[in-house]
Amino acid sequence: MAAFLVMLREGVEAAIIVAILLAYLNRIDRRSDSRWIWAGTAAAILVSLVAGIVLWNTVGGLEGAAEELVEGIIALVAAGLLTWMIFWMGQQAQNLKGHIHSHVDTAIAAGGATALATIAFVTVLREGIESSLFLISTTVGTESSSSQIVGGLLGLAAAVVIGILFYAGSSHIDIRAFFRLTGVLIILFAAGLVSKAVHEFQELGLLPTVSEHVWDLGILDPSAGTTGRFLGSLFGWTPRPSLLMAVAYAVYLVPVLILFLRMTAPRVHRPERDRTSAL
Repeated sequence: MAAFLVMLREGVEAAIIVAILLAYLNRIDRRSDSRWIWAGTAAAILVSLVAGIVLWNTVGGLEGAAEELVEGIIALVAAGLLTWMIFWMGQQAQNLKGHIHSHVDTAIAAGGATALATIAFVTVLREGIESSLFLISTTVGTESSSSQIVGGLLGLAAAVVIGILFYAGSSHIDIRAFFRLTGVLIILFAAGLVSKAVHEFQELGLLPTVSEHVWDLGILDPSAGTTGRFLGSLFGWTPRPSLLMAVAYAVYLVPVLILFLRMTAPRVHRPERDRTSAL
């Protein structure tokens, strides 16, 4: 589920931006330039795959203290990027089309082909590199499995479908509601990464343990059942957290979640008061 959620969110962001690029080219009667968008997208996917494989093999080849240190750092970096990603999209969502259209106009004025391909390449590459880092972060403190690959592929497939519907102008998808819901889930996932990073640093002795187990809910142990495994993979749940892990989870989750919900709250348009009736 964690891999599915991450790839769905990242995939939808990339798919929507590519869809906006293609739709705008159609609108200004530059359909023939669409091939450069696809070229940039394909190149970015290829580079992202290579970078992901290199990163995966590099981290996977580490052992002992080095592995724990790198996994802790990756978890913190991933949590930071996830936080930046959801707030950036929350701020840009309303004017995203306008920004992209402006970039396309500038690219066409500057010569077209290479500039258009670069816009698609940079956009998709950013999401691809982030996805690689986030997928690796889902394995921190756990054993990787084929289910994570399947979850990631399903997330990408769903993102492609949403991108196609967005390009076709479907009114059945509320993109703002989608980003708000997935944003909340991503924040919960990121809070789990922060907690996992603390655990890795405690294992190395870089952070104090203080209280080894704040609570013990073995019934929800990820290794003992599906429910615990689901909660552990998606929300970073652990049945026996240390005090510092629980505190880190709460210190990240509460303020970030409140800020995000306030920023993305639906705006209520109130009609202006009738001055004559007030008089």
